[in-house]
Amino acid sequence: MADLPVFSFDKPSLPSAGTLVIFAAEGPELSPGGRELDEKLGGAIGRAAGIMKFTGKRKTAMSLLAPPYASLDRVIVIGLGDAGSLEEGDWTNLGGFAWGRLEGRTETLSVLAETSSGPVRPEGVAEFAAGIRLAAYKFRKYKKPKEDETPTEAGSVVILVEEPKTAASLFEPLKGVADGVLLARDLVNEPANVLGTAEFAAAAEALRPLGVEVEVLGEKELQSLEMRSLLAVGLGSSQESRVAIMRWSGGADKDARPVAFVGKGVVFDTGGISIKPAGSMEDMKGDMGGAACVVGLMHALAARKAKVNAIGVIGLVENMPDGLAQRPGDIVVSKSGRTIEVINTDAEGRMVLADLLTLVQERYKPEFIVDLATLTGAIIVALGHEYAGLFSNDDELSNRLTAAGKATGDKVWRMPLAKAYDKLIDSKFADVKNTGGRAAGSITAAHFLARFVEEGQAWAHLDIAGTAFGAPSNDVNKSWGSGFGVRLLDRLVRDHYEK
Repeated sequence: MADLPVFSFDKPSLPSAGTLVIFAAEGPELSPGGRELDEKLGGAIGRAAGIMKFTGKRKTAMSLLAPPYASLDRVIVIGLGDAGSLEEGDWTNLGGFAWGRLEGRTETLSVLAETSSGPVRPEGVAEFAAGIRLAAYKFRKYKKPKEDETPTEAGSVVILVEEPKTAASLFEPLKGVADGVLLARDLVNEPANVLGTAEFAAAAEALRPLGVEVEVLGEKELQSLEMRSLLAVGLGSSQESRVAIMRWSGGADKDARPVAFVGKGVVFDTGGISIKPAGSMEDMKGDMGGAACVVGLMHALAARKAKVNAIGVIGLVENMPDGLAQRPGDIVVSKSGRTIEVINTDAEGRMVLADLLTLVQERYKPEFIVDLATLTGAIIVALGHEYAGLFSNDDELSNRLTAAGKATGDKVWRMPLAKAYDKLIDSKFADVKNTGGRAAGSITAAHFLARFVEEGQAWAHLDIAGTAFGAPSNDVNKSWGSGFGVRLLDRLVRDHYEK
């Protein structure tokens, strides 16, 4: 994980060094501490606002370098707009926005957490700090800094707030969730020659110190479990296919039915015999974004001691072409007993998920299953990079996921499931074929998965091909790998399933 600032919380006071962030409402209208500072600076903030036409509009900023009559390096004024209209999540984005205003290294960043109408509530302060933590992430593991480059990092962030102990205690669980997001980003950003199936399984095993039980199944165990659909995908790879099962037992009743999350972990996808075009194939190191999210989520749940029983299952394979690779036209018997005709070996993620869905249902009888996968390019055609595709057989689960997406910014859009689409994956030679062609590609992929969901099992599928990597940057993420889904699913659990 990237170097990140150290956070602390203290009572309000004007610092004497480093960079100070203050807030201004529309006007601009400074907070009491901001007005005190402006007087100390001889009115420099007010004059600068007039010259720069800074009005305090939300997510605008004004900087004063080496302000007069003070030993501060810089004062940054962040616009809040109508401070009374700030909603949940806005403070997180404002934290990321504030971090983005830093240019160059500062040893100490202080934030005066008050508005013109009074102190920022501890909940908002904690969200602001979490936004900074998310925005501070950079994946620079393989880049040497240039001689004239100054990294944008802070040694420490001090939040000055009326209730520092309360804000600090509220920040801790948010920090755990943020770190789950950053873990998922790390996994997606790693190249496939570094992060293979064994290394990915080790990343899951690294959750054990947090109290997560982890079981890793190798090919012998998978063969004995008859997970032939998953194993077929990795036949052309020199890497052993694996399944990692993570269990967090945080519920009051340890025997209560768990919630379950399933992730596609294709550590690199060439397309197999149905090989992909060379252009942008390097992006296929990110075809394990679903599995990365599940590992990050399990970290988040354990780090904040979520009061829920949760199962995370990831299928780790590499899809390569060689003399042993599966071919178009092959027929595979899945763990469920359903036979699959392989039409296209590049429709491999759904074959991994099919066996995982069967395993999870047989073993754990979960309250619900959410699977995540960078499954289809078709979902990018439909939704671009703003929303993940949501497919579900359960209206309540779907509505809860949609609400969680709005609250966290990990947005999802429900797509249709219908018999007319399901017919497109009927096979002449097997129970189902693994692709229905170009038309409605993301929908037929979801229908393929639905064939492996038993009657009465609440299930949702998230196609995150457009959001797991390469999505447009925002206030809290400038990384190629976004960590999409961790905050979404943590919020789903926190709002509805903790007991």
